[in-house]
Amino acid sequence: MPKVALFNQSGSQVGDIELVESIFGLEPNKAVLHDAIVMQQASLRQGTHKTKGRSEVRGGGRKPWRQKGTGRARQGTIRAPQWVGGGVVFGPTPRSYSYKLPKKVRRLAIKSALSSKVKAAEIVVLEDLKFDSIKTKDMVNVLAALSVDSKALVVTANYDEKVALSARNIPGVTFVTAEGVNVLDVIKHDKLIITKEAVEKVEEVLA
Repeated sequence: MPKVALFNQSGSQVGDIELVESIFGLEPNKAVLHDAIVMQQASLRQGTHKTKGRSEVRGGGRKPWRQKGTGRARQGTIRAPQWVGGGVVFGPTPRSYSYKLPKKVRRLAIKSALSSKVKAAEIVVLEDLKFDSIKTKDMVNVLAALSVDSKALVVTANYDEKVALSARNIPGVTFVTAEGVNVLDVIKHDKLIITKEAVEKVEEVLA
């Protein structure tokens, strides 16, 4: 079982914690990680792109000239695709880009993401994370005590408004609950700061 240090909010080590091997000790599967990240990014796309086809652009109701006898190519409307101001052929229309990977693949992906953080020593487990009030400075002090000066993902077992709002205005810091842990967030942040209770909750769900 992988073992990592357990810290308090002041940045002092108060012990060690053993993590479940099947969740935090796997050899990361890069192909599955890539598939999961692409799936999440695709789901984030708005898909609101739109161009007008020949039936939607304005004008062109009259045939520009007669069919025969002019010496020019026959034309039915000045809003055909080959005309300036005409409709777009096979242009994008509103659509959803979201899709789902199989459940087992998604579970392997999040396990691989968590294991990669442990392997790279980019995980910080906190004994607890509580604030008396909503203060950005309190979260800044915790990050400084833990020597975290890069992008960080803060994870607690349950939603804590004081922690969430204290972290909201810090550039590069994202707060999620244990239920909201996902591959994209874990991978794109340099540090994973997670409470002991959140670790237990993640292990319970993924075991």
